[in-house]
Amino acid sequence: MTNVICLEMMCMKIGLNKIFISFAMIAGVALADPIPTEALSQGGLQMRDNHLRDIGLVMRSGRGGFVDIGYTYTPSSEQVQLKSKFGVHDGFAFRHHYGMFGSWILDQNSHLGFLTWFDRAGWDTQDFFFFPHYGEPAHIASVLTWGFSYTNTAHDFTAALGLQHQNLELASERYYANESDSLLFYWGHARYKAVSVQGSFYGSTFQTLRLALDLESRALYGGVTSGFKTYLPNLAATVYRRKDDEDDKNFVRLNWEQNLYKQILYADVSYDFPSGGFRSALLKFYPVPSRLVAIEASCLRRNELGGSKELLWGGAIDLCILRLAYNSAYDYDNMFRTKGTFVVELHLNLGSLDGQLFGRGAPQAAPMETTTSRSDLKKFLRNYTDQTQNKTTFDAQGNKVIEAKGIRYEKTGSTSAEGGK
Repeated sequence: MTNVICLEMMCMKIGLNKIFISFAMIAGVALADPIPTEALSQGGLQMRDNHLRDIGLVMRSGRGGFVDIGYTYTPSSEQVQLKSKFGVHDGFAFRHHYGMFGSWILDQNSHLGFLTWFDRAGWDTQDFFFFPHYGEPAHIASVLTWGFSYTNTAHDFTAALGLQHQNLELASERYYANESDSLLFYWGHARYKAVSVQGSFYGSTFQTLRLALDLESRALYGGVTSGFKTYLPNLAATVYRRKDDEDDKNFVRLNWEQNLYKQILYADVSYDFPSGGFRSALLKFYPVPSRLVAIEASCLRRNELGGSKELLWGGAIDLCILRLAYNSAYDYDNMFRTKGTFVVELHLNLGSLDGQLFGRGAPQAAPMETTTSRSDLKKFLRNYTDQTQNKTTFDAQGNKVIEAKGIRYEKTGSTSAEGGK
């Protein structure tokens, strides 16, 4: 009878879990806002800037290796709808990306590196993995960033140069503003100790300029694991070039990342000047400083509605290979202002430096405890020989008798007699 009751309770529990999951999925679709067409048209700038930010993190060492691969999935056609001048359309938003960096040792202090980052993102009428459907009103664009780097460890200096290719695969003319099919940008990065400068240019016109001060001490790069130096801030100021009706609308975004507790709890705040004010605030918890697992809460200022700034609250859980987010500030910026729905990303980002593994931007490497047990063959054989050749026994009176095997020489007067084995 007891077993029957337990079985019924288990079935009820499984049924309730399915109900809760179903409600969460329904809410994730019903409460989602359609994404605007202009967000897709502006996606290229966001992808290019993300690439350069990631490259800046990798260039903190300028050597070793790094890989970042991700696939963002939205299972329902009503989850991330598209809003155009013709109405609301069902479809699928997507983002595929990878980033790779590797370096080679030139001499004791010099390292040459090669890097490549790629993003392909957009919206299509049908779901796909590799080959889009290209149904109207689809918008699909990609950005490829590549370049070379040089690092001198004796002077703690890194320099990198490269190109960015922005390509528009498809944009239905009736739904989107006119865009260039192909654009070519070039970029540069220079770091000396904790100070770095980065820029992106189109022709002779800058697109972004970034100055960063990475003051926090990181054991991964030869710093300390505790103390006041680990609580120094990481600051960045980025100038973005914008045009509105041929008028410059440039602005500066300030970012402040602050370690709050033992390099596992961080706050990250951004602010826009001269107008715009508060942009976003994030609270990030990493169970270990290697940042392979993370829990995040975010607050993002969206549009101005009714004279007040709308705040978007959300969060995300990153389990190294799976990221689940809802209203995350990161997804709002990188998934075309997605709001009110769950976003699932299958991904892997992992860095390697001097045999140590870590996640993106980590201050410390993942703990890797290895126990090496080696048997000293010579010592073993020597001990075994001693034990077999020298035996200790006792006679009938309890006296110790030592028997030695081998060759024994006994000296008697001036002669010696050879004993047996």
